[in-house]
Amino acid sequence: MSKIFEFAEPLEYVLRWEKEKPNEVYLTQPLAGGEVETYTWGQVTEQARRGAAYLKSLDLPAGSNIALVGKNSAHWIIADLAIWMAGHVPVPLYPTLGADACTYILEHSEAKLLFVGRLDGVSDSWNELAQVLPETLPLVCLPMSPVVRAENSVLWDQLMRDFEPLQEVILRGREALATIIYTSGTTGRPKGVMHNFRSLTAPAGCSVNLWLPDASDRMLSYLPLAHVAERVAVEIPSLLFGFQLFFNDSLETFPADLKRARPTRFFSVPRLWTKFYQAVNARIPPAKQRILFSIPFLSSKVKKKILQELGLDSVKVGLTGAAPLSAEIISWYRKLGLDLLEVFGMTENCAASHAARMGEVRPGYVGTPLDGVECRIDDTGEVLVKSPGQMMGYYKMPEETKACMTDDGFLRTGDRGELDEMGRLRITGRTKDLFKTSKGKYVAPVPIENMLGAHPGIEVICATGPGQPQPFALAVLSPGALNPSSEEDKNRFAQEFSTHLDEINQQLEDHERLNYVVIVKEPWTIESGLLTPTMKLKRNEIEERYMKFADHWRAQNQKIIWEG
Repeated sequence: MSKIFEFAEPLEYVLRWEKEKPNEVYLTQPLAGGEVETYTWGQVTEQARRGAAYLKSLDLPAGSNIALVGKNSAHWIIADLAIWMAGHVPVPLYPTLGADACTYILEHSEAKLLFVGRLDGVSDSWNELAQVLPETLPLVCLPMSPVVRAENSVLWDQLMRDFEPLQEVILRGREALATIIYTSGTTGRPKGVMHNFRSLTAPAGCSVNLWLPDASDRMLSYLPLAHVAERVAVEIPSLLFGFQLFFNDSLETFPADLKRARPTRFFSVPRLWTKFYQAVNARIPPAKQRILFSIPFLSSKVKKKILQELGLDSVKVGLTGAAPLSAEIISWYRKLGLDLLEVFGMTENCAASHAARMGEVRPGYVGTPLDGVECRIDDTGEVLVKSPGQMMGYYKMPEETKACMTDDGFLRTGDRGELDEMGRLRITGRTKDLFKTSKGKYVAPVPIENMLGAHPGIEVICATGPGQPQPFALAVLSPGALNPSSEEDKNRFAQEFSTHLDEINQQLEDHERLNYVVIVKEPWTIESGLLTPTMKLKRNEIEERYMKFADHWRAQNQKIIWEG
């Protein structure tokens, strides 16, 4: 176990960049119509200081919790810095948060104020949230925020005019509470995970010798900053190392935003890596790729062109996490020349846990412990981790905090796993995801989903079947996988996917083999409540919606079933 590099709290580095490179661009924000707005380190810190001066003027108790809701934007980062500069604690909320969860978090965290950021009420839940915000809760409306109630609210631009920059920035030290990150709530109520500045910077300290970041790096921020992964993989490293961040405007502009950023470090989730893979396969079929890749004078040009079209040609480090990614897709990226490395972590250990290392990649494994991290598997198969990123605990939940820790300080991850001879970890599923068939056999759905989901026509898939004789799967098709009104297209896909299912079933134990796959009608989205804000399956909700049809589907005695 190697010693990690210990960073000071992020504000110390921000103040350094303010002095050393005030005129260098830090944040690039896309606007409507293809325009962009840039903010230098000097501009970012000046605005943050003015925002902090406003917060100080409110005479809130030291270390008050300040909520922040909005999609990723330059001013999300600036507001985060302003809260820290004033000596308070940011509590980020997902922009797709439901009204009940929003009300709960605001009350549970005892938030004294809410920053409202970039929201549109269409691709987020603002219209729902606006109805439940307490009238007594002060609001600060950041640029690109929606129209909010006039009472008890103030515009950011007004603060910039009315307040001089705060001169004495408050530095509270590495052990001070830095943020409360509420879990995305795959099961039950969200829990407020408390991190101090020591644990918040630990992922960078654990991996600095692995990724070798520096001030010349560029990253695109588009996964929710309210989630721990984007916070510690993108925002915090940019503050510590002083590199440039770009933002994404919308799903439609994502390709252009990615090409503008030409990131040198790119962190994403399996769903997006899979979409890239499927998009390339749609334009250049795999059979044609194999031919092109085999021709010496063409191979490198074609591979480089593919990465350029994706906006990934400058990527030195590609990271994937939050869920498993199929070995086939990882291998495809490696053939293109992009070393795609899996990472594993949790909100509770600030994502400072495991990562694959170049030259030691084993498909299906999330790598070895990062520097300073210990890992073991207990008698039940659960992965236990002790990390420098370990949380301070759950906010106002001492019993829950105690329950998730062992007596010797290891975090109970809730994941099942196994280690190979090199100490590389393979996640075999969640302990709570296991389900029992009517034959009394337990099934771990994640490995099955991982294999089935490698098919280019599948957007997302859920293996399930508690109480059924055999498991089955529910699948959402990728956009454009077929013409839903064409029976010929549907028959072709059903035949093709049936073959894929047979191949997968041959690799499974008898009790794991899928009886059938249902192609569902409606897409699963964050807004529909079937995916978390980080696009993980909400199994309880999915099963509640679909399990009542299982007996009917099984009686049809077909491999591929189209939801009526």
